[in-house]
Amino acid sequence: MLNYLIRRLVMACLLTLFVSFVAYSLIFAAGDPAAAIAGSASTAADAERIRHLYGFDRPIIVQYIDWLTKVLRGDLGTSLYFGQPVSILLFDRFAMTARIGFLGLMFALITAVPLGVVAGRWPNSIIDRVATLIAVVGQAMPSFWFALLLIIAFAIQWPVLPASGVSTWQGYILPTIVLGYFSMPAIMRLTRSGMIEALQADYIRTARAMGLSETRILFDYALRNAALPVVSLASAQFGFMLAGSVVVENVFAINGAGALAWQSIARSDLPTIQALILFLSLFYVLLTLLADFLNAMLDPRMRNR
Repeated sequence: MLNYLIRRLVMACLLTLFVSFVAYSLIFAAGDPAAAIAGSASTAADAERIRHLYGFDRPIIVQYIDWLTKVLRGDLGTSLYFGQPVSILLFDRFAMTARIGFLGLMFALITAVPLGVVAGRWPNSIIDRVATLIAVVGQAMPSFWFALLLIIAFAIQWPVLPASGVSTWQGYILPTIVLGYFSMPAIMRLTRSGMIEALQADYIRTARAMGLSETRILFDYALRNAALPVVSLASAQFGFMLAGSVVVENVFAINGAGALAWQSIARSDLPTIQALILFLSLFYVLLTLLADFLNAMLDPRMRNR
């Protein structure tokens, strides 16, 4: 297991290095960063002065190495719009986004895994059809539209929850449901297919022949094996929630990393955009590495690789 984890860690480090280069290069792929900073009313001379001031006239590999060296020291630059160190701005906003994303993932798992277990235990039944319908609707419904429906229903028609902000615990409910419902269909379908496959395996028939209870077979044996791909999917979905929180945070007026990304892109705040891309990408890599570790703990076969 140690060799497996070391290999995964080395791959994660190499991927992180590649992601950091992509995060830096994407800014230049969108056009001339000096012109974006100078603004539409600037002249060519203004853009040239900014290009020299920020070092954009140097080779991109030199700029990248200089930027990466500062990042490794914890210096992500200063926000051009907010006038604050990007590291302070990012960690302050990201805490809110991570909190909502974690609650959304918990909501998705608490609802999707039981539905997938029941649907996989009794395939083609009424329960299976209802669970499949919920998954199809969740996958087809845009997050912003679902968020607006919840606001109309529970903040306007029946004003029991706030329409925006998270100043109280009630404010977390609607964003959590929206983010969780976005990830629930994929988790439910994967749990269902994993349960159907596991319940048809030889070791399940052997367990039933030994007289084990159906509940123990279902949860101790079938679900344990069906949960392996769900762990990987859940980590990926958590990363998608964090990266895709821009819409949800803007609908519910939440001042998190998603709102920061929207504000930075709208105002060409290049240091903040670079830091957001890098930070979210690294967080996704860490989640994938954590999923590999959990899968190795659950599956003895992976420990011997």
